[in-house]
Order: sequence, then C-alpha cells, then structure tokens
Amino acid sequence: MAAFISGSLQIIGDYRAQLGETPVWCMRSHSLLWVDILQQRLLRYWPDEDGRIEIHDMPCFTSAVLLTEQVECFLVVCQQGIALYNYAHQQLEFICAYPAAAQGTRPNEAAIAPDGALWFSTMDTQAERATGSWYRLSGKSGSVQFLLGNQRVPNTLQWVEDDIWFADSLLHTFYRATLQDEGLQILEKYPVCGIPDGSALTTQRQLINASWGESSLKRYQINGAELQEIDRFDLPVSQPSSCAFGGPELSDLYMTSARDGLAQPTAFDGGLLKMSTTLTGSQSHRFLF
Repeated sequence: MAAFISGSLQIIGDYRAQLGETPVWCMRSHSLLWVDILQQRLLRYWPDEDGRIEIHDMPCFTSAVLLTEQVECFLVVCQQGIALYNYAHQQLEFICAYPAAAQGTRPNEAAIAPDGALWFSTMDTQAERATGSWYRLSGKSGSVQFLLGNQRVPNTLQWVEDDIWFADSLLHTFYRATLQDEGLQILEKYPVCGIPDGSALTTQRQLINASWGESSLKRYQINGAELQEIDRFDLPVSQPSSCAFGGPELSDLYMTSARDGLAQPTAFDGGLLKMSTTLTGSQSHRFLF
C-alpha cells in the first residue's frame, strides 16, 4: 500500500459512469459533484446525508460542473458553451458560446484558476487528431481567450505559484507553463510512463494523477521545476479518470473512473471511489463574475 493511504478503499453508490470526470468538492454544502460526459449526467454525493446521490440530466458533452461565488449556482462547461446552472431549479443560462475555432471538438478538462477565471480544454471527439486547445474565460470580461493549440487530449490543470501544470494524455507528457499576454508559454516537458489523466494537488505540492488504463494513481512531487514520481497506488478500476480532495479536512480522496471502451468491464469500472489519506488538498476555487 502506498504511504499516503490511511484507510480502506470504498466504492460509492451503485452508479457506473460511461465516462466519469471532473470531481469537485463543495465545502459550502459538504458534497461532491462530478459528471458522466457520455451519458450526459451531473452527479452529486452527500457523504454526511446517508450517502445520498442525486442525478441531473445535462447537455451533450458536459465535461465539468464547477463552483461559482454564488451559492448553489454552478458553472457548466459543455459543447454548447459555458452556462450557469441553478441547481435547485435545474435551469441553464448560457453566458458564453463554445469557441468558434473549436468547432468539431468537445470540451475535456476544466478548472477554476486562483484568480477566479475558468480554464478549459478542447479535444477531437475521437481522440485521434491534434485539434485540441486550451482556453481561458474571465467572468469580468466575459470573453474567451485562446491559450494554446495543437493538443491531442489535454488533461490535468493545476497552479503552483506562477506555473501552470497540465498534461497531454496521448503524448504521455506533463508540461510546466506560464501565462503570457499572447497565451500559454511552455517552459518544460516531462515525459512519463502511462497515460496521465486528471490530477489533484496537495498542500505539499504533490500531484496525485489518475493513470488511465493502468488501474492506478501515481504520486509526483513538484519541487520548483522538478517533477519526481514518488509512488503509486493500485485501484480496482481499469480507467481511473480524475481525482479530487474532499471531506471536512480535505483529506479524503475521491476518484472517478470510466467503462467506455472496455470489452468486459468489472462491477467497479465507472464507479466513484473514495479513500482516506494522510495528505491534504485545498478548497476548490470559485468562478468570479
């Protein structure tokens, strides 16, 4: 067992996602939100309410539902554009169109930056061509900024001081970059074994990465410009897709997974997983208007 695990692994609920993604912990409601991109669903789990799970229908290719500064109003990233979602009334209000230059793609990774802006990536719907990009949406300006193109499957999005860390899954590579006026400037590339998907960041600058197709999480230490693999933890799912810290102390690690493409998925593939750790994450940033 990896050194950072302090409790047994749990499979949460009976729902099995075709492509589970983008878990985010809401401290205000003590709940976890995540999406099933291919089955067009938003899922929400309250661990303190007898494990209650709610499922809402979403637009086609919704890749993320993120926090905003408004209570119970979430930011939805989908192929139709960027929208605000009133959770209680299940109503969408689109605030931004999908980038015209990204037609023929779908959204993938998304996260709120420390300054309250939305960052999101696009990718070829068949994950074959390098037609993906990174974009940034400021709630204050309301305009989408193109950051970087020629991406295969852009994943992972974490900020460490002035650096942005991301990955291209099909190129088996992490990147360290900075934001310039003209977009993202790549500073260094870090080839890795396996297929890096979504990640969580600890307060000790450790990157916990879901290794797609390898049934495992990998833990990396970020030290300035260095990225060093520390250890790994095996999982009972073939395709872990992302992870996020949650719980009252932000020390519970939640992991999404996928059944898509598996000829013989197990009973756990596509499930939401949870385990207690000795690590601590930070609160998720909220979109600022």
